[in-house]
Amino acid sequence: MFSKPSLMTRIAVGKLVGFIFGLLGFLYLILFLPATDPLLGWGVLFWYTTVGAVIGVYGVYSRHPILDLPMPWWMRAPVIGAWMNFVLVFFAYDKLQALMIDMFGAPTGTTSSLTSPWWFVLEGAIVGLVIGWLATRFGGEGPETVEANAG
Repeated sequence: MFSKPSLMTRIAVGKLVGFIFGLLGFLYLILFLPATDPLLGWGVLFWYTTVGAVIGVYGVYSRHPILDLPMPWWMRAPVIGAWMNFVLVFFAYDKLQALMIDMFGAPTGTTSSLTSPWWFVLEGAIVGLVIGWLATRFGGEGPETVEANAG
């Protein structure tokens, strides 16, 4: 079915899987934390769709373009997911901290580390790993993904 490498397939799979993760986050917020701002839920939905698209696009680079080092999907995708979520936490720290406190309660002795929004960086790495695996599985990787679309 997906025998030829294709950048468009990578991007489509990345966006689809990202959308599924975003939809799960959106539904989680609606069902379990109904007092949360609805815009946060929509933001999560669109954020992970975008993360999936970015991971799909970067599948073109199987080697670092400047250092000429190998960049396999299992390294590239989690780094992109973690970086994207790092940027998210950097700009929405207060909202995400309030969300974590809603989920885990006010920080006390042993639970204080659970309320840190920086856990979203690890989540981004894990989601990125899943998206990267599926995008590579169905769309291939490397420069040949672009060459397949050109002809």
